[in-house]
Amino acid sequence: MTPTQSLDATLAAAIGPLPCAMAMATNAQETLYEGVVGTRDMAGLVPMTGDTVFGLASMTKALVSAAAMAEVDAGRLTLDGPLSAVLPALAAPMVLEGFGADGAPLLRPARGAITLRQVLSHSAGFGYDTWNAEIRDFQARRGIARLPMNEAELAATPLLFDPGTRWNYGISTDVAGLAVAAATGKRLDVALAEGVLGALGMGDTSVVLRADQRARLVTTRGREGDGFADLGFVMDRGVNWCMGGGALHGTGRDYLRFIRMVLNRGMHEGERVLSEAAIGEMARNQLAPGVRVTAMRSLNPARSADAEFFPGMEKQWSTAFMITTQTAPTGRRAGSLAWAGIANTFFWIDPAAGLGGVFMTQLLPFADPAALGAFAAFETGVYAAFG
Repeated sequence: MTPTQSLDATLAAAIGPLPCAMAMATNAQETLYEGVVGTRDMAGLVPMTGDTVFGLASMTKALVSAAAMAEVDAGRLTLDGPLSAVLPALAAPMVLEGFGADGAPLLRPARGAITLRQVLSHSAGFGYDTWNAEIRDFQARRGIARLPMNEAELAATPLLFDPGTRWNYGISTDVAGLAVAAATGKRLDVALAEGVLGALGMGDTSVVLRADQRARLVTTRGREGDGFADLGFVMDRGVNWCMGGGALHGTGRDYLRFIRMVLNRGMHEGERVLSEAAIGEMARNQLAPGVRVTAMRSLNPARSADAEFFPGMEKQWSTAFMITTQTAPTGRRAGSLAWAGIANTFFWIDPAAGLGGVFMTQLLPFADPAALGAFAAFETGVYAAFG
């Protein structure tokens, strides 16, 4: 059996437990494997293709983080200066310490300024209501938005701890997106299209869907009994909902362009997209000594199960990615970079092996066991074939 046939068989085994899947692998030069199974639609009439469009959700974060690093390269943002220089809403952040007997939030001034380095490494103190009860309850009591779309909403959002003292997955990349918009003087979707996405030729990755992209969009399903239900969920909400943490749609083929740029230390087809220094920051741990990535315990089972990649392994975070610190059971080397999107889309980048890839379905809740298992099986097969 050839490597391609073996990976085809691995991917075919995902159908049934999953409604559809797309998997691709690359080295620094070219795509090594592309496979699709299942259908884009609920009726089972439209087969998956290599140019199928997915809601990237939190796979947006790595792209926006790269855009922020491009602004550091350009001198319009700094990693360690107060981020309030471009986002005045962060000039006096408050830390939420709980709630009083009357239910009123207990807030105190944060110790230390928020920096871009902390925001990009999810150590600034922000949270998500899906995994943080304090933020969920604060939002309910104050009636504020889940995601800050402007500086007024950002100013009303508290921290869960003092900047730099812990890791917590949250709205930090939404804040980074606001910083990129402020630094460039452009809407974030425009800054992305004219910046990193444009430089990489990622023409199928965007906030707003063109008609041809919408025709290739995969349906987002949820589990219903032994089958799947159409959740009617589409992220295409217009340019006014351009959130740095999760607004992009895109294809696996486009995302491989980004992965190859990272494997090539900031170069893409002979042109420099990011500096060597920027890629270095994106590939090394940014958390303070003793601070580590922790498991994410869900408060909303319909949206996400409890989530942790490679339980028992120490994980770190760069200015763009989760970092694995040991060789993983799949073959992924120590120092590899990765993350995911909430509809069970996943990617990894292994600089040591010179490999990377994506595995995508479009299914809620996040951390679906079948999706995680299929992703792990595919990644293992990639290392067996090409590692």
